[in-house]
Amino acid sequence: MIIAKEKRENNIAEYLLYMWQVEDIIRACRYDIALINANIVEGYNVAPEVKAEISNWYENLIDMMRNEGKLERGHLQINTNVIIKLNDLHSQLLASHKMPLYTAAFYKALPYINEIKSKQGVNDCSDIETAFNMLYGLLMLRLTKKEISEETIAASKTISQFLSHLSELYKQDKAGELEL
Repeated sequence: MIIAKEKRENNIAEYLLYMWQVEDIIRACRYDIALINANIVEGYNVAPEVKAEISNWYENLIDMMRNEGKLERGHLQINTNVIIKLNDLHSQLLASHKMPLYTAAFYKALPYINEIKSKQGVNDCSDIETAFNMLYGLLMLRLTKKEISEETIAASKTISQFLSHLSELYKQDKAGELEL
């Protein structure tokens, strides 16, 4: 909750990747709030009432995952909505003649995004979601200490730079500072 709130305000890309990780942590804990409290919430060095808020946040996420049928896989609607908002902004940015740096960053990342789509055989996934899927997959490889190829590292850097640019523009847009 604390980390998610900070990330949502400062970097929407990091927020989304964090929330996907939280979904997987909840799955790994088998939706058991006692396990989550013991292994996650108790690790926070905060007042007991803040720990109770964090525990409640996890309980609400568990309820949402159950209600939305996301127990085995998939993402909560609140996270899917972030992808939708980023896709909408992405389309607006590409259509604007005022965003040549953004457009260049996207077209630099696009071959990697298309290659990922081709390897996965997924065509119904947006470019933005594919980029996030790639970075999340890389995060999982790193967490499990799997070997990562130089090509994957190069692709991830380019995609990460692109999503970082999109995140910064999203932040500006939310603050009313973005002129398209």
